[in-house]
Amino acid sequence: MIEHVAYSIALMLNFWMKTSGTWINVATVLIGTGMGLLLRGRLPLEMQKIIPQAIGILTLFVGFDMAGSLNQAKGGQIAGVILGLLAIVFGGLLGEWWQVEKRLEAIGDWLKTKFRGQGKFTEGFVAASLLFCIGPLALIGSLNNGLTGDNTLLTLKSTMDGLASFALTGGYGIGVGFSILPVLIYQGGVSLLANSLAQAIPDPANSAPVLLMTGVGGLMIVGLGLNLLEVAKVRIGSFLPALAIAPIIYWIADKIS
Repeated sequence: MIEHVAYSIALMLNFWMKTSGTWINVATVLIGTGMGLLLRGRLPLEMQKIIPQAIGILTLFVGFDMAGSLNQAKGGQIAGVILGLLAIVFGGLLGEWWQVEKRLEAIGDWLKTKFRGQGKFTEGFVAASLLFCIGPLALIGSLNNGLTGDNTLLTLKSTMDGLASFALTGGYGIGVGFSILPVLIYQGGVSLLANSLAQAIPDPANSAPVLLMTGVGGLMIVGLGLNLLEVAKVRIGSFLPALAIAPIIYWIADKIS
């Protein structure tokens, strides 16, 4: 009986660790929506502008920190930085060929068009869901959380989403808060899927392919930070295939070295 209880507790703790970023994200969206309803239309324009700049600076820091994993992802005799370069270049080329960025934008435009004119509740729900779910940070953060238990990226995203939900609620109302449903399903699902994969890897936190994926993801996060600061317009969506290519490139490098 005691062993059964201990096993159940261990399962719950593992579930929390691998999906903690998603639950934090849900909480911040609800808090942001609540604050938005309380302070609707009272936030000065200058404060609205400074928020994404602060997040952009922090995003750059997190991205560079993640990209440092490339130094530990050596494949055979080939340095991890070279493998990361190959992954992000070929992934970017594939993303442009498949028009990933355009397709993501098309999905958003289609949903906006489909639900337009059906009330601000629905419009707010759709707008917030798109903003919170369609993007590299949601995917990379969920993979990272599920593979290694590290929720740093999703915590950063949660902060951004909480502030964004605060701003969106001023225009759309309570419908923004219901975007937690697709966030919970999408991010939680990806994290649990990644956790299943991690169980097949002896030490995912120090696995070279995982470190390579983390480093490549970090480069994409740096691009996101540059976009937030309006320094450049990096087509982050086009680089998403690099996450799938990174382990393949590592395997090839390990075999030929």
